[in-house]
Amino acid sequence: MGKKAAKKAPQRSQSTTAVTGEVPVVGARENCPCGSGRRYKACHGREASHAVQELVHRPFEGLPGEADWVALRELVPAATVPLTLAAGVAEAANGDVPSVTLATVLPLAWPALRRQDGSILLGLQTQSASGDLSRDLADALELALAAEPGSPVPARRTVAGGRRLQDLLDGSAEFTPAVHTGFEFWLEDAETATGEVAASLERANASAIPTEKLTGVDSAYWCGTPDKNHLRWVMTVPEEQLLDALARLTAADQSSLGPDTRLVGSFRAHGLTVPVWDLPLAMTATDCEKPAAEFAERLAATLADPAPLTGEERRARANLVNRQVTLN
Repeated sequence: MGKKAAKKAPQRSQSTTAVTGEVPVVGARENCPCGSGRRYKACHGREASHAVQELVHRPFEGLPGEADWVALRELVPAATVPLTLAAGVAEAANGDVPSVTLATVLPLAWPALRRQDGSILLGLQTQSASGDLSRDLADALELALAAEPGSPVPARRTVAGGRRLQDLLDGSAEFTPAVHTGFEFWLEDAETATGEVAASLERANASAIPTEKLTGVDSAYWCGTPDKNHLRWVMTVPEEQLLDALARLTAADQSSLGPDTRLVGSFRAHGLTVPVWDLPLAMTATDCEKPAAEFAERLAATLADPAPLTGEERRARANLVNRQVTLN
C-alpha cells in the first residue's frame, strides 16, 4: 500500500478487573492490569502513589481510647478489644450482627478473619496501603462482614473514598484492651491445636515480650526485657506542651518513677507522644502503679504552669527532643 499500517489501538483486557472493578498492584513499568495499554505508574499506579502520600498523622483521632489504639498498634504484642458496630453497619451486611474483636496481630498478618462461628477478628498490626490506617482497617472490616465463615481477608489496596473506622464503629462504646500473655485468641479452641498450627502458635508465644497495662492511669504499658524493664505511656497532650512539662519536671528532678528509674526520652506514634522510662528488673507493673499515679498528678500541675521555660529547662527540653524518635 506504500503507507505504514495504522497502529492498532490497545485492546482492553478482559481480566478480573472488568468483573470486580479492582485493579491489582503490579510493577511500575508493567502494563496496567486495567487494559488501558499504559504503564501502571502512568495509569492506576499514579492514583495509588498519590493516596500513599496523603498520610493521616492521627488515624485514630475521634475514636474512644485513641491512645490505647496507638499502644496496641505499636507497643503491645498480644491484646484484644471487643468492638461495637455503629447503627446501620450491620444492616449493610445483610442484617447479620457478628461479634467483632480487635486483635493486635493475626496469623500470617491477615487484615481480618471471619471465623467459622461468624465472629470477626480485625488485625491492627497490618501494613497500611493508603496512608490512612483507619481507612485500611475499615476496609478490612467491611470485607470481613461480607466474607463467608471460615475465611481470612486478604490484603489489598484500599478503595479511594472508602469509609473509615470512625464511620463504622460506635463512638460511645468503651475501648478496654485485654492484654494476653500469648496468642491463643487466634483460635476458637486453642487446646485442640495440633501440628503446624500448634507449632506456629508456640513460636509466636515465645517471641512475645511480657507486657501489662497499668490500671491506675490511662494508656501506660509495662514491659519486661532481659536487661531492664520499661514503662511506655501514650499521652494525648499536644506534643509541644508535653515536652515543655517533661522538661520542667526533668530540670526539677521530678521526672522519675522512683529509685533507679529514669525518663529516657519519647517517641511519636500516629500523632501522639509516648514518653519512655527505664525501670530496674525487679520493678513489676504493680510496683509502677503508685509512682505512675503520682507522676500523673505532677504532670497535670506542671502543664498548668504558664511561665516561660528557664535556661536549665530549655536545655532539658533540647535533650528530650534530641532523643525523640518517630515511628511513623
